[in-house]
Amino acid sequence: PDAERRDAQEKGSLDHMSAKEQAPGRSDHAGKLIPQAEKKLHEAVCVLLVELCERFTFFGIVCNMILFCTAKLGYRSHQAAMVNMCFVGSSTLTPVLVGWLAEYLVGRIKLVCICMFLHFLGTALLPVVSFPFEDVYTDTRHVLLTLPKREQKILFYFALLTASLGIGGIRAIVCPLSAYSLEDCGPKELLSFFNWFHWLVNLNSAVVFVSISYIQQSVARNLGFLIPFVSGLMAMITIHMIRGEMIYKPKAGSSLLTTFGVNFSSLKTLRVRRRFLSSAVPSWLDHAKENHGGHYTESQVEGTKSLTRLFPLFTFQVLYRTCIMQIPSGYYLQTMNSNLHFSGFVLPVAAMNVISIVPLLILVPILECINSWLFSSKDTGHSPTIYIVVGHLSAALSVVVAGFSEMHRKRFPQVEQTLSQEVLLVSSMPCFHLAPQYILLGVAEALVTPSCSFLSFWLVPEGMRGISMHFLALFNGAGCFLGALFVQTAHASSQGSWFPHLLHEGKLERFFFFLASLMMVNTLGFWTIAHRYNNLHEDCTNEFRGNLPGENLLKHQKAIKNYHAVLESSPILSPMEKT
Repeated sequence: PDAERRDAQEKGSLDHMSAKEQAPGRSDHAGKLIPQAEKKLHEAVCVLLVELCERFTFFGIVCNMILFCTAKLGYRSHQAAMVNMCFVGSSTLTPVLVGWLAEYLVGRIKLVCICMFLHFLGTALLPVVSFPFEDVYTDTRHVLLTLPKREQKILFYFALLTASLGIGGIRAIVCPLSAYSLEDCGPKELLSFFNWFHWLVNLNSAVVFVSISYIQQSVARNLGFLIPFVSGLMAMITIHMIRGEMIYKPKAGSSLLTTFGVNFSSLKTLRVRRRFLSSAVPSWLDHAKENHGGHYTESQVEGTKSLTRLFPLFTFQVLYRTCIMQIPSGYYLQTMNSNLHFSGFVLPVAAMNVISIVPLLILVPILECINSWLFSSKDTGHSPTIYIVVGHLSAALSVVVAGFSEMHRKRFPQVEQTLSQEVLLVSSMPCFHLAPQYILLGVAEALVTPSCSFLSFWLVPEGMRGISMHFLALFNGAGCFLGALFVQTAHASSQGSWFPHLLHEGKLERFFFFLASLMMVNTLGFWTIAHRYNNLHEDCTNEFRGNLPGENLLKHQKAIKNYHAVLESSPILSPMEKT
């Protein structure tokens, strides 16, 4: 008994000493974690502020561009709509280009500075273009300054080009989705992130459409200089992020060139083998693998295979994006040619866009509750493809309603209305009669955009997620340019009848009905392939992504790190048990 008592005392003293030795290590580890967590929070706040400032300037440019082009630059209505859609499309595509430049040709920090300069230059030139030089006099007879229309248009296009390049750099380098650390999120957390992210962006756009559009249209057009002020504020925040080394540096992975290269290499090898040899491979893309005569590794080819399975999803978003682009084009022209007077107050034209944003702000919390219930049930593989189908159907119905609203609008007598100091003949129909078509498109955006972003992000390997989002942006930008092509084709083929300059003299409703019929076919087409993206269970998702050796190795490394972290933080295990 005495020997056992001495052994117990020795063991207790050893445990007490080991606890004392471990306590400083744990406190040091906790001390390191606290500044790291504060830096991550600081970084997230800066990224969010830059994102909001960038969206503020973007929507500030878009909100009244059609009114400026028609009233000040003398454009026809279809030309102004095309300019607006092309600017939105270029701002969607430039992040892909700038992301590639940052990865291969120019350093990220240097490119950020260049893009910030271009962004500020473009937003500063736009108020100069819109400045009323004709209102500045030396006396009652002579004008002090004049800017000819030709030079004004050149300066306008140069400002739009530089602003879109700057927007692309900010979205690609300072505010990429990968900067929000989504790698370890599950499907429920990812879908929730995309829902609330788009909710916050649309809340910001609602503020812009109400405030900036009213300032530009009614109060003081020169206060459009507020836009470059916000751009300058964004530049200062970005410079602070550069000095604090908070600019996100993505992990090395696949790229757009690799993806295109795998496709071209597999096609080339396939053509040669069909001519001279006959070999059976599971997929035509396997011909690009090194062991099949290609030039790419197995992980690169498998990642490209998982991405190509998303191409049908991307393709069916092109026409949907064309319908969404009716808000800053066809719907805007309808609103501009309707009665904007409300209780003695002239509403800004772009303020009607808020009606399309309100459904999204209301639906996102409801969708969050639905998703929480669905993901918490036994069916953890719930997929939001049904949201996309319903959203496409809502977009098609919106364009149909727009056609009938146009027929209804032309039955009202015409009245004079002053917009941006220009007297226009418009329909006396109150603009609120157009609210249903805006609401339906708002419902569509709440359902489709977060769901597509989620599927594009979740159904590919971690190394391909940035490329997948780039391809989604490419197809969305293609939808904007397709909308501009539809407008030009409809105007030219109908001799100005389907997309007229004066709406009461044309048949704009025919353009809407044509677009709605295409969108219905698009909805049916996506519904037939939606089952490919229905199951989000881990085993089915791994099968969809493909069997990538790098992915499996990464998962094992994460598991080992997690195991060691548990061992280090466990207060139960003794030092002998940990070894």
